[in-house]
Amino acid sequence: MSFELDSLDEKTTDLFEGYVVRKDLAREFAEKYPVPNYVAEFLIGKFCATTDEDEIAEGLEIVHKQLRDKVVKAGEQELFKARAKDKGTVKVIDLITARLDARSDNFFAAIPSLLINDAFIPSEFVYEHERMLTGGFYAEIEVEYGATQTEGQRSYPFTVKNLRPIQLSKRNVLDDLAAGREKMTTEEWKDFLCRSVGLEPSVLSERAKAVLFLRMIPFVEKNYNFIELGPRGTGKSYLFQQISPYSHLVSGGKATVAKMFVNNSSGQRGLVCQYDIVCFDEVSGISFDQKDGVNIMKGYMESGEFSRGKENIRAEGGIAMLGNFDVDVEHQQRIGHLFGPLPKEIRDDTAFMDRIHSYIPGWDYPKVHPDLLTEHYGFVSDFLAESWNRLRGESRLHKINGRVFFGDALSGRDRRAVNKTIDGLLKLLYPSSDMDIEEEDIEWAVRTALECRRRVKEQQKRIGSAEFRNTMFSYRLGVDGIEQYVSTPELHSENEISSDPLPPGQVWGIGPGDQNEGSGLYKIEVTTTPGSTIRLINVKAPSGLRESVKTAEQVLYTQNRILIGDHNPKEAEFSIQVRSLTSAKGGSSISMPILLALCSASIGKSLKGGIVIVGGMSVGGTIEPVYNALDMAELAAENGAVAILLPVASRKQLIDMSDDLASRLMVIYYKDPRDALFKVLGE
Repeated sequence: MSFELDSLDEKTTDLFEGYVVRKDLAREFAEKYPVPNYVAEFLIGKFCATTDEDEIAEGLEIVHKQLRDKVVKAGEQELFKARAKDKGTVKVIDLITARLDARSDNFFAAIPSLLINDAFIPSEFVYEHERMLTGGFYAEIEVEYGATQTEGQRSYPFTVKNLRPIQLSKRNVLDDLAAGREKMTTEEWKDFLCRSVGLEPSVLSERAKAVLFLRMIPFVEKNYNFIELGPRGTGKSYLFQQISPYSHLVSGGKATVAKMFVNNSSGQRGLVCQYDIVCFDEVSGISFDQKDGVNIMKGYMESGEFSRGKENIRAEGGIAMLGNFDVDVEHQQRIGHLFGPLPKEIRDDTAFMDRIHSYIPGWDYPKVHPDLLTEHYGFVSDFLAESWNRLRGESRLHKINGRVFFGDALSGRDRRAVNKTIDGLLKLLYPSSDMDIEEEDIEWAVRTALECRRRVKEQQKRIGSAEFRNTMFSYRLGVDGIEQYVSTPELHSENEISSDPLPPGQVWGIGPGDQNEGSGLYKIEVTTTPGSTIRLINVKAPSGLRESVKTAEQVLYTQNRILIGDHNPKEAEFSIQVRSLTSAKGGSSISMPILLALCSASIGKSLKGGIVIVGGMSVGGTIEPVYNALDMAELAAENGAVAILLPVASRKQLIDMSDDLASRLMVIYYKDPRDALFKVLGE
């Protein structure tokens, strides 16, 4: 079946002519030859950056010849060495690393595919490309045979005569990227970025796309530290191994201080100085060779500096930590906390956790399967990697100054962490500094950043540190914006009562069940639009619920001055939805929680988190008695409530409350509607 362009392909191949490649072609070569995707794409982008099928076929033949002639497959190393002897030189595409031999004061290169680890390499090559001293990079290497270097009794017949790194050298890549982005919508751009890293956006959920964009942040944000733990097989390390030459993957084992930071004996700078991201794969197996290794890492993650010897060294490489849960996320939270799979030296270290800017929910990303891989066009990886690298020197935070305000629960470190995540996400979405940033994109970035930072704080709180107790992260868009709270979904579902305040207009309520029913738990949601009515949008609402709404409506209209001040309820249309979360669905005698939801929506303020409201009224506002207050208190506590608001007349019924229930649930009494509203209204 022939490939068919879709509308996004047509648009992007026109906007980014010469910079795009069909991603399935790159995968085909990467599977045939032992090279990363970005190496195959470098060549395909060079010879096949077109949509013309004939030109693609011609270019693919050239790429195939290049890879066939220059990539050494297992068992072919002696054949390539023999070619070097016969012709004088041979060119190979491989990962090249180098080391200093102190005895001879010379550098020697390792070319793994040729099983050569002692090829002489001129020092100017090494100093021009220092990354070959800290893990190496892929290059086209010209190896000469016969220009023998001798040292004592030993000769070194192979010499690196020339090398060309496999990465883009063009300087104005970001200008070209930004110009094309300005002609695309945000959704088109998001989907195109997904395709550019080889994935098909149509099979990813919005949560999974958010995980993918969070993984991209350290490519565009300096000194960005994150952790992602989740199920196996979700491609956590793919982005850091296959897409960019600016990232380095450390797989298990010991991480030496000399390799990570600086070698004191030679002065050679380490991985964090040479790469944009240093990624620890299978982080549970990582350990440092020195006792102070973790402390050096903590200091670096905090300030971007480390001290070795007499000097302070500054670097810009971010730290990414990837690992697997042996159990699902719910079980992990039951048996410990979400940092459990980390090495024991840092597993319970709250100071280390505080340096992590975001905890990415890896459990929201699907396992890699063929349908997840795209066949469409995306950026050539080296063009994308180079553009991202240039974005590290820019910021988008000045674009949102005065547009976003954070709640008091965020500490200074929290704000720095959240701002770095927001900045990274907005740079990914808006590589053009001239574009105005849409409000909805700001809100998406803010909510994503707050959730990922709050996930870190929740684990610190779980370990038991009192200083991390307040995790109710919130934000406002605009000076007069409504305060919105952001939770971490894995801690509770939307149908569970949490200590987080609900959005304005939403409350939890309990009402007495009808005959032969226990008490019922309800979630009441009120929205406002311009108009002048109050309507219940439940289909086939029980008569008890309709009566409760009618009563709340009358009390709101007659007591509006003492309840909501200058806000006129007759200048808004209220839509009320009541959801029953238990078997009792009658909705009788819940006029007080409905009234407080109407008040909350009117004034645009949330009620305090974790509170369940109980009570019915007459149309004149007289509070009705409650006959099963203890049953209601037990139901509230069972569903996670931290407090229950009850009519004061029910106080005597709670004398028999058990010590366990009394220790888990605060009881707040009210005497009239205004008193009830005053006691549950948030700050």
